[in-house]
Amino acid sequence: MGIIRLSHVDITVPDLDLATAYYTEVMGMLETGRTDDRVFFKCWDEEDHHSLAIRYDPRVGIDRFSFKVEAEDDLEDLERRIERYGFRVHRVHRGEEVGQGESIRFETPSGHEMELVHEVEKVGSLLPKVNPRPYPTGLKGIAPPRMDHLLVTAEEVPEATRFYMEVLGFRLTEQLLDGDGHQIGVWLERSHTPHDLAVVSGPNGGLHHFAFWLDDWDEVRRAADILAYNAVQIDVGPTRHGITRGATIYFFDPLGTRNEVFTGGYRPDPDFPTITWTEDNVGKAIFYYEGELNERFMKVHT
Repeated sequence: MGIIRLSHVDITVPDLDLATAYYTEVMGMLETGRTDDRVFFKCWDEEDHHSLAIRYDPRVGIDRFSFKVEAEDDLEDLERRIERYGFRVHRVHRGEEVGQGESIRFETPSGHEMELVHEVEKVGSLLPKVNPRPYPTGLKGIAPPRMDHLLVTAEEVPEATRFYMEVLGFRLTEQLLDGDGHQIGVWLERSHTPHDLAVVSGPNGGLHHFAFWLDDWDEVRRAADILAYNAVQIDVGPTRHGITRGATIYFFDPLGTRNEVFTGGYRPDPDFPTITWTEDNVGKAIFYYEGELNERFMKVHT
């Protein structure tokens, strides 16, 4: 019960047409809806109305991130927990938001607007539910099957971690500690993957990246070919993480928001013991092959 997975990420862009062209033609997402100032997208194997929403704004940044809960009763329980923790909860009623029903929104300790939603409009994947083939034909671009996770920043990582774990029920798979033993990065999950949400030291309200799942390393290499062909700015990769053990490429959409494609990792069961990395190994923790971070990788949007 409770939170089951990431639902969608909502970002702001100064050019809706350019962002839409990139997310449909290069990333290969499907446009599922549009208003005067917003466009909605999903990946080909996702059932819900959208996993990404972009809104026009002169600045590049994040509006909110949303997680899906298993049952409508979970919303009421989590609303009480959040309010007991000291945060005001705003109810969004059915019909007020495109593609979804009742949800709650609140500010996290790191200043992000977070949303929890149960009912999301089902628009279906590109495969039938009877005798489906492994993947659909005619896909464009990288064409990831689904959204995977996001990474945000917080001035006080331990405080954010307590909120996500004690109030929302996230489990800690991995942590990065500084020389004094304080958390400067945490990787948290609800869907039995290495992480659904990560939080690292940085400005409150910051978005470092959101990530799309690919099925294997060959798909990651194919993504690199597509990015290079389309002259997309690659930040790091293809390479491998020490934390999560996943294979990755980081790159930027044309407005400057960092994306990632990700595959691999491990299955953390509910009793999975937390893996700890120390700051003197931060290079290998983040990029295991290179063993170091580049300066551009530290860039975040708030």
